[in-house]
Amino acid sequence: MTSTQQRAALQRQIWAIANDVRGAVDGWDFKQYVLGTLFYRFISENFASYIEADDDSVNYAALPDSVITPEIKDDAIKTKGYFIYPSQLFANIAKGANDNESLNTDLAKIFGAIEASANGYPSEQDIKGLFADFDTTSNRLGNTVKDKNERLAKVLKRVAELDFGDFHGSQIDLFGDAYEFLISNYAANAGKSGGEFFTPQHVSKLIAQLAMHKQTSVNKIYDPACGSGSLLLQAKKHFDAHVIEEGFFGQEINHTTYNLARMNMFLHNINYDKFNIQLGNTLIDPHFGDDKPFDAIVSNPPYSINWIGSDDPTLINDERFAPAGVLAPKSKADFAFVLHALSYLSSRGRAAIVCFPGIFYRGGAEQKIRKYLVDNNYVETVISLAPNLFYGTTIAVNILVLSKHKTDTLTQFIDASELFKKETNNNTLTDKHVETIMQAFDSKANIDHFAQSVPFEKVAENDYNLSVSSYVEAKDTREVIDITQLNAELKTTVARIDQLRADIDAIVAEIEA
Repeated sequence: MTSTQQRAALQRQIWAIANDVRGAVDGWDFKQYVLGTLFYRFISENFASYIEADDDSVNYAALPDSVITPEIKDDAIKTKGYFIYPSQLFANIAKGANDNESLNTDLAKIFGAIEASANGYPSEQDIKGLFADFDTTSNRLGNTVKDKNERLAKVLKRVAELDFGDFHGSQIDLFGDAYEFLISNYAANAGKSGGEFFTPQHVSKLIAQLAMHKQTSVNKIYDPACGSGSLLLQAKKHFDAHVIEEGFFGQEINHTTYNLARMNMFLHNINYDKFNIQLGNTLIDPHFGDDKPFDAIVSNPPYSINWIGSDDPTLINDERFAPAGVLAPKSKADFAFVLHALSYLSSRGRAAIVCFPGIFYRGGAEQKIRKYLVDNNYVETVISLAPNLFYGTTIAVNILVLSKHKTDTLTQFIDASELFKKETNNNTLTDKHVETIMQAFDSKANIDHFAQSVPFEKVAENDYNLSVSSYVEAKDTREVIDITQLNAELKTTVARIDQLRADIDAIVAEIEA
């Protein structure tokens, strides 16, 4: 079986398990248990593999907890960020799950112990609360302790059956792929809320390539509204790990999604010292001010949400917003995210941000912010995408690419609205579509009905309108009609009708005679 076939088979199996074990519980409500169990298995096997250090004579799961010395534990936590005793490993808990009458409380104690193991260590904030959403006492699992234990045992057993192969072979990639697959499926089935925590991989791929374009190395990559971390992880998937020197940074406002993002980092084998995901409202409580600037920024922030804006008079003096001289409207925070990203961007980097199209043509404060961006030559490219590419919305969104190192004053506009593959529920971008967009982005060449690089003066004369349709002429798909040929055909048709009428009149006259 090829790796592609193995991955496809695993994905079919894991989604079938996810649907089977939840019973009558809504899949969205139950996702934390499936995702959390997969994560528990991964960190258990990852940790055991670290302790065994490729020594076939060592089987960590079979060792008694008593052989663990303080020195072993201390060293492991400094390296891995957490500690798991042999008795706490997923394999050992899953093995006796069916007969464990205190399974739910045992799991709660184990998860608490794993998190507590990092207390006082540099990894404390990266591990703290990872299992907070895995509530083993929730009525979603059942009304009685017995019901809860039966449901938990079923999840553990089914996840234990998944074949990830050899840990040092393909297992790490398969664990990460399985987790991303589950998240994407939950997002696809979650309606509007799905788009709030997951950006489809085919779009993430494009955004990551735009942000990383022609950078042989970046100091670090940042997403100010990171959701489950899918955008950040695309940068890892498509570029050598050493290109991103100092790691992955993100902030997320939703607590559950924040935990998903941290788990996602671990499951893609990014160690605690190579990522920093923080919880909070990026616009009013931003983190990483001491870590900026960032060479690569990727983001799919929420579209046109409310924010405090001018109700907080101190924000106009915030170094992120002050240069524009105006705040984003209180009912439309889109440009607040854009200005935040710009403030965190290095002089050599790029930011690629998914944006609601209305911000590119509306007047008022948004027009003033566009003027600031264009006058200071920060807008490299605006790309219009096809509709229905994202979960929870059918609108055709845009990607705004910001740069502080442009060598000319042109602004590029790309109309990629015709590039999509029709799927059952959503459209998708194929690798060929991404390649087509990236080639145009790279060359900055003018391509009829697809891409135009526009002088600063033309944008200014157009009231700083940044809508792609204002600069890229749409292809006329109407049928071209040859009037001369049409008239000739009509003349022939009329003559034929006249002849038929004459023939019919002759037949009628003959019958009446």
